[in-house]
Amino acid sequence: MSARRTIVVTGADLASQALELLKDFEVVYAGKTPQEADLIALCKQHDPVGMIVRYGKVPGSVMDAAPSLRVISKHGSGTDTIDKEAAKARGIEVRAAVGANAAAVAEQALALLLACAKSVVQLDKRMHAGHWDKATHKSVELHGRTIGLVGLGAIGQRFARMCDAMGMKVIGFDPFAKDLPSYIRVVDLDTIWRESDAISLHCPLTPENREMVNEKTLAACKRGVIIVNTARGGLIDEAALLQALRSGQVFAAGLDSFAVEPMAAPHPFHGEANIVLSPHIGGVTGDAYVNMGVGAAQNVLAVLEKVAATAR
Repeated sequence: MSARRTIVVTGADLASQALELLKDFEVVYAGKTPQEADLIALCKQHDPVGMIVRYGKVPGSVMDAAPSLRVISKHGSGTDTIDKEAAKARGIEVRAAVGANAAAVAEQALALLLACAKSVVQLDKRMHAGHWDKATHKSVELHGRTIGLVGLGAIGQRFARMCDAMGMKVIGFDPFAKDLPSYIRVVDLDTIWRESDAISLHCPLTPENREMVNEKTLAACKRGVIIVNTARGGLIDEAALLQALRSGQVFAAGLDSFAVEPMAAPHPFHGEANIVLSPHIGGVTGDAYVNMGVGAAQNVLAVLEKVAATAR
């Protein structure tokens, strides 16, 4: 074991700017696809004081293997892969790099929304095959349409500003959001389903909202609604969404996250013309990589400093 205190990163790398902040620590990497057994072994070997979570899950068994662990810091904003109840019971603080990837994810949501409305993928394939569909194709114009946002945190608000700039009417649901801009009309979930021409998810995954987009809520939507998800795959009942797409109740879906990741082949979504897919890379840009790494490192240092100050 190193003489220096250890930080375990559940990934294969960390931005150099983040490593500079952690220069007084030994940083150990768990690899690109760390499994529970891998993390337990690393924790038993190094007994880290902190953990930066990029990939994989961190259950109580991993925490038990690291008796010195004081902070689990998410390399991003979503902490659903960390057992927060287990952490609380063990006196381990869980932090997220809130807002560090907001610009990147909001841009991805906009890209998926536009790809769906303008049939970008289908028209690209047709053009490459030698077709010219100008006489037969009509895209969806978003100006004047209503976009419903579920979640109005840093990402949701940034995306709302983009939609407002395009002339869309913005409605949103978030029981925790405060001091929202005037162009967001706050509504309940029933209104989101009923009034939206497009719906974009920007909320964390909780036991209460799992599969909130389901057969019942999709049936309550306008026919031809567009669904965008750059949050967590578990928010959507994927079988219900596929059925709604095939029936025409949903016009198109732009999805960056899925119930099971990585998506295994074959998957029911594969080959569906009206689904635009991306491999959960909304927050994966060069800038966001640095911002999330720095934010995660700063959170580790802040908690460890607080622990040290309490001990003095």
